[in-house]
Amino acid sequence: MAQIQIRNLTFYYEGSPEVVFDHVSFSIDSNWKLGLIGRNGKGKTTLLNLLMGKYEYTGSISGFSSFDYFPYENTGSTVGQTGAQLMEVWKPSAELWQVLIQMSLLEMKEELLYRPFETLSFGERTRLMLAVLFSGENEFLLIDEPTNHLDQQARNIVKKYLSGKKGFILVSHDRDLLDGVIDHVLVLNRSSIAIEAGNFSSWWENKERSDSFAAAENEKRKKEISKLRTAADRSSRWADKNEQTKIGYDPVKEHDRNIATRAYIGAKTKKMQSRVKNYEKRIDREIEKKEGLLKDIESIRDLKLNPIFYHKEVLIRAKNLSMRYANSARPLCENLSFEIRRGERVFICGRNGSGKSSLIRLILAAAGMEEADRRVKTDRLLFEGELYAAPGLRLSYINQDTSFLKGTIRDFCRREGLEESLYFSVLRQLDVDRREFDRNMEDFSEGQKKKILIAASLVTPAHLYIWDEPMNYIDVFSRMQIEKLILQYKPTMLLVDHDVRFTEKIVYGDPGRIEL
Repeated sequence: MAQIQIRNLTFYYEGSPEVVFDHVSFSIDSNWKLGLIGRNGKGKTTLLNLLMGKYEYTGSISGFSSFDYFPYENTGSTVGQTGAQLMEVWKPSAELWQVLIQMSLLEMKEELLYRPFETLSFGERTRLMLAVLFSGENEFLLIDEPTNHLDQQARNIVKKYLSGKKGFILVSHDRDLLDGVIDHVLVLNRSSIAIEAGNFSSWWENKERSDSFAAAENEKRKKEISKLRTAADRSSRWADKNEQTKIGYDPVKEHDRNIATRAYIGAKTKKMQSRVKNYEKRIDREIEKKEGLLKDIESIRDLKLNPIFYHKEVLIRAKNLSMRYANSARPLCENLSFEIRRGERVFICGRNGSGKSSLIRLILAAAGMEEADRRVKTDRLLFEGELYAAPGLRLSYINQDTSFLKGTIRDFCRREGLEESLYFSVLRQLDVDRREFDRNMEDFSEGQKKKILIAASLVTPAHLYIWDEPMNYIDVFSRMQIEKLILQYKPTMLLVDHDVRFTEKIVYGDPGRIEL
């Protein structure tokens, strides 16, 4: 057991006006199972890279020198290599027998270690890298979003595995995973950093309580400041009025006034002015306290959606649908039948590689989206059976792939034909800073890129919203925000997502599922 100490850590990216960390200090125990939580763009991955020594910084990181990082980097030069070959690149100190033990705990067969890495599913790749990661000794491990793109079965295996480990930082927005794995929370708040014992749910409960208290205290401060301003204004007017009586007087009305009266009036005025200054100092102190109360409050701001009513009940219908790729004899699915009716929220469920995104592409093509139709033809995706899309159906689609995002947000807005002021307003509500509007999206975090696509979908009026893994990389606060939006506006939706808390919330009372 050792203490990892961060002292006066300061870091900013070259060319960026924003400081990511400004004289930050905290300590963590190398024996903890630590969850790292914060909004997209707050510096979670940056902090892990700083611990790995990838960036130059000022301040100090001491007490522990051996770190390892997930996910391992895979470049074009590793194409065709097996896991057994790659583990020697990822962790040269790893022993084969140690990796095999970890693979067994992760419910993996030994033969997967000797298959080309790119032929493995997302879940198999993740579990293999975790097996290599945990095969070492005396290391503090940095795990960055291990469950993105994983199906529910793979997520459960990873959750069970990590719950039996210790000595790591886990970056994740999956509330179910965090609750099942961690024993401490490191939170990158809006203006501070906090460490607390417990899991996500216990931290969030405390967070809501403290934010509620801060909001109530803020209201008290506002009332106190208002009273002080009124008292200061009244005293100031009295002092000014009194000061004006020092010189000149009516000998008839003030027959008892003499030369000493002026000094008395001056002293009284000075006392009143001193009282005014004291009021002003108290006002400044109350304002400072008030601003401090609100600096870390996380408010779930309301979003808006523009679903369009469609006159027919059934929007999408499939009957005896079978799919396969032209170069594969194995079908992705067979004899699939379902309907998507107006007002329903339907999830496509299945393991990685079962054809969820392929089914979405077929539906998009059937509804007349040219890009999806070209993709289907390019991929040589074949289908048999009936697939019907209601005529004139307007769709709003979120692709799980963000690699096509190039240039600035303003460029994207123009390319997509979005109304700029409305689109920017939604981005701000999703906590995207205005300073990001003119930065290249290639430099964004994956969570920020996802918000670009989600905001575009929200401002697009549609009969049917089709979202393919929209919550990957999205911070927990924005997830709650989107859950609230969907429950309020009740749009017709077809979704793929593996976040248990999100799916439970959205399908509550509406158990629509397409099983692949």
